[in-house]
Amino acid sequence: MTPPTQLPSRHATLRVVPMPKDTNAAGDIFGGWVMSQVDIAGSIAASRRAKGRVVTVAVNAFHFVAPAFVNDLVSFYADVVKVGTTSLTVSVEVYVERGLRSPNPGEVVKITEAVLTYVAVDEKRQKRPVPPE
Repeated sequence: MTPPTQLPSRHATLRVVPMPKDTNAAGDIFGGWVMSQVDIAGSIAASRRAKGRVVTVAVNAFHFVAPAFVNDLVSFYADVVKVGTTSLTVSVEVYVERGLRSPNPGEVVKITEAVLTYVAVDEKRQKRPVPPE
């Protein structure tokens, strides 16, 4: 028997509870809603490391593993995994804690993982170097 999934021990970059307006006809949270939240979480990590504004330039990988539902607490964990001259690659893992209406309230499930690339930009929206740490 596999041990239950647990949330990572570090702080989540973003935590959100999806609402009924975020569901498709089958009652699952839209994949596009999850994707937009992943982009927000990824941009938070990228802009912190870039010490300023960043823009999304690529979604390198995106894997949906399990659905999210209304009342789940969705936690996004974003980590900068590569820094280039002007770009940053960010890995985002997404977990849910199942809501009270779930057959298994409190169960933790990894639902998505993604890798995105951001570019640091200045006030004129032109590429700029990512500063050293």
